[in-house]
Amino acid sequence: MGKNLVIVESPAKAKTIGRYLGDNYRITASVGHIRDLPSSTIGVDVKQGYKPRYITMKGKEKVIRELKEMAADAERVYIATDPDREGEAIAWHIAHILKIDENSDCRITFNEITETAVKNAISSPRPIDMNRVNSQQARRILDRLVGYELSPLLWRKVRKGLSAGRVQSVATRMVVQREREIKAFVPEEYWLLTSYLKKNAKDNPFRSRYHGEWNGKKVQKHTVKSLEEMQELLKRLDDQQWQVLKVKKGKRQKQPNAPFTTSTLQQEASRYMGFTSKRTMSVAQQLYEGVDLPGSGATALVTYIRTDSVRVSPEASQEAKSYIISKYGEEYLPKSVRMFKNKNASQDAHEAIRPAHFDLSPDDIREKLTNDQYRLYKLVWDKFMASQMAAAVVDTVTADITASTHLFRVSGETIVFPGWLKQYGVSADKDAEEDKQEDELKTEVLPELKEGDVLILDHLKPEQKFTQPPARYTEASLIKAMEEQGIGRPSTYAPTISTILDRNYVEKDKRHLLPTDLGTVVTELLEENFDNIVDVSFTAGMEENLDTVESGQENWVEILDTFYPPFHQKIENANENLEHVKMPETPTGEKCPECNEGDLVIKEGRYGKFIACSNYPECKFTKNVEEQVNGKCPLCGSGLAARTSRKYKRKFYTCDKKGSDPECGFISWDLPIEGRTCEVCGSYMVWKRFRGRSFPKCGNRECPTNQKKATTKEKEKSDEQVDKNVSDKNKSPIDKNESKTKKTTKAKTKPKTKKTDEDNK
Repeated sequence: MGKNLVIVESPAKAKTIGRYLGDNYRITASVGHIRDLPSSTIGVDVKQGYKPRYITMKGKEKVIRELKEMAADAERVYIATDPDREGEAIAWHIAHILKIDENSDCRITFNEITETAVKNAISSPRPIDMNRVNSQQARRILDRLVGYELSPLLWRKVRKGLSAGRVQSVATRMVVQREREIKAFVPEEYWLLTSYLKKNAKDNPFRSRYHGEWNGKKVQKHTVKSLEEMQELLKRLDDQQWQVLKVKKGKRQKQPNAPFTTSTLQQEASRYMGFTSKRTMSVAQQLYEGVDLPGSGATALVTYIRTDSVRVSPEASQEAKSYIISKYGEEYLPKSVRMFKNKNASQDAHEAIRPAHFDLSPDDIREKLTNDQYRLYKLVWDKFMASQMAAAVVDTVTADITASTHLFRVSGETIVFPGWLKQYGVSADKDAEEDKQEDELKTEVLPELKEGDVLILDHLKPEQKFTQPPARYTEASLIKAMEEQGIGRPSTYAPTISTILDRNYVEKDKRHLLPTDLGTVVTELLEENFDNIVDVSFTAGMEENLDTVESGQENWVEILDTFYPPFHQKIENANENLEHVKMPETPTGEKCPECNEGDLVIKEGRYGKFIACSNYPECKFTKNVEEQVNGKCPLCGSGLAARTSRKYKRKFYTCDKKGSDPECGFISWDLPIEGRTCEVCGSYMVWKRFRGRSFPKCGNRECPTNQKKATTKEKEKSDEQVDKNVSDKNKSPIDKNESKTKKTTKAKTKPKTKKTDEDNK
């Protein structure tokens, strides 16, 4: 009698599940998708009910052969791919190649990889949910039709190598529209007036802010809009008596927010740890699939990471309750178990992201995790525990102060019971831009004030201000906006942002997202000719339609048939009537050094901006866009230039003699520090950045100061290298980084991440 076979998506997940099932089970992995639409053709027969043509994915022949061999020897096959639409579709493809009846009890799912969850799933298998499969199939086909018809149009009308997609094009347009709002914004002047007041002459002053006119009954808010108005107000306040009109004291409760969904996890990891959405999901995938813990083996630390649900299971609430009592005491428990509501019933299929093992706190296993794993796991742990704790209690006081008919106001608050803030520290759900708008006087420390108190004016401080345009999107705020407007789903946020950055439609300026000229041109073309493709409400409506397919309310073919014919007609019209769009070029003011006739202009190509001759194609002169940098080359003493890597989209530094005769070969990811050398090996020093801060470090990667806890032999080898004056200290740091990357790639298996739903041909 053969063993039972359990098929999952990744080897890491297989290793973790193997801990919980006995010798009668064999665990293997499909390593992601095994079948997909062909890449060379559209692969969809639009005349035959949008019938897809699936083929075996390149490189998966061996995996499929092994799956068939193991299934043939198995007593029973369980398909345990992820519990979402994409996981259901992968399960259906696996069932197809293994000739398993999709209506048989072959499918198992679990929201967390724990012994209880896995064994419960094994004991209650079900058929494959074809509504979910058809919902995912409709999404895949829809994105294929858009990508394979719209992308070639962009190649012909704009430039080769471009792509368009149902979600990526909307995300790009959101960034473009925000930039338009910023450029169209007209700042308006206004003034703030702050009074510094004392109760007694020896006291430190406290601040209050001008609020408006007081007529004896109510305040009429007033904003000072010019210097003349401010000067007039200051005159009227001269030599006035300052008196407390009213003091209002109270208490309020600060409630914790829900535990993480995919979107809020990506937002907070970006805001407070500087993680990109791609990095967040990569680390989260490792935590979900399992981390090797000495003495325990592969252990999953968090529940399923692709979810838009805030639901918490009763078992998890009970575990959190025990933790809270043991660490903080019963007074930190809420009066009743906290329940968070989802927007719609379809989200209840999953739970919020939470810890999977409540006996493994982040601090207990810190030494067994990488730094990224620990930080993200702690974020998830703290957020979930805080969501199950009592509210914070805050004493508030608001004082209205008059000077003649003018009213000033100040508010203060004091935390009298920290509640959930004890675990999570601060409310971390506000956007960083919103934080800046918080009233800076809210935390003002006030003396004991009562109605009628006469105060002493220390001084007045007028400040000129201007209204600010809306902030540019960051990854965090763009994901938040996409979620609020119903664009995409949990599994698509990170791939969508990666795509628009990789395609050079959007670029990063530190943390902010800016549209490139290319992104703007493509967006304008789509707005003029395919308004529904880049329309937020249309895209959100399509997502809702896909939800109705999953719930069994709508037929997926009918939804595609409503969209495709008019879309295809627009493609044909654009092919016939649309003129070629010329990309904008910026003159540099220099003549071409090669032909001496054309002007040098800045163009935008597939890998970003570059300088070229305006006489192209007669003259093919090109060079990189360089940014002059303050400092000197540590090898030859010449100047430095900053360039951007095409592959890594990162800034690096070279000698300004690079490419000249004679050439200097200096190149570094980090900016050299002029006139400073390493005390250990004598090499040049550079500025390294970590968590937003800069610090000096030796530029020689082989220097002992750059080595991690070396063994005795390694230390001896480093000492010998120093004695030889580090003969290779001038080797290109970029070459070293690339060789290091290759070694790391061979040594470690990258965590498997899901493909985007968009088709990026």
